[in-house]
Amino acid sequence: MSDKNPADGTASPRTPSLTERRKAATQLDIARAAAELFTERGPDDTTAEDIAQRAGVALRTFYRYFRSKQDAVAPLLAGGADRWRAELAATTAPGTALPAALERSIGASLAAADEEAEEGLRWTRGLLRAAEHDPALRAVWYRVNQESEDRLRGVLATLAGPAADPLELRLAAAAATDAIRIALETWAETDAPLRGEGAPAALAVRCLRELMGGMRVLGTDGG
Repeated sequence: MSDKNPADGTASPRTPSLTERRKAATQLDIARAAAELFTERGPDDTTAEDIAQRAGVALRTFYRYFRSKQDAVAPLLAGGADRWRAELAATTAPGTALPAALERSIGASLAAADEEAEEGLRWTRGLLRAAEHDPALRAVWYRVNQESEDRLRGVLATLAGPAADPLELRLAAAAATDAIRIALETWAETDAPLRGEGAPAALAVRCLRELMGGMRVLGTDGG
């Protein structure tokens, strides 16, 4: 098939094979083990061997999937953004004013509406706190955000249509990604709750409005 995947604008949608599902499950088990240990001990006092042992896999299995101990948490950090982009693509009609659609979808994605979302936010808070003193872990966080921004541009291009200004699409993708990143980083520095004032959803919507306030972007003028 040649149809584009609305979640990132690149791959054809299809059902993952059993092997791919097992691989993804193993990666997530390793990611959770790494996150637990980083939160408990810090990255400096955690080894790849520790992570493999906690995840119940061989060390060679760990290195089959990840290049370093810090890299192992990437699936956890990326999971929420992956779900958000897919939801945005699935629920937003082409031609919709994108600033409003982005605000609505970002608020919903960070609202901690179910156990999976709550768990993801808690892991992210712990990892961002651990990353404060670990440049390699911060680099993974920034890489995950850059990859998400790149994929979001494909989603926005599909939703906005061929007449959209590529520069404005790029700005919108950067603003949305940075709104989430800054909100999560700000929240992780505090003990604010998962919901309500000071929570990720409220912070991210505020950041998005500030970042997009000066843009003439994608349907805001009634187009």
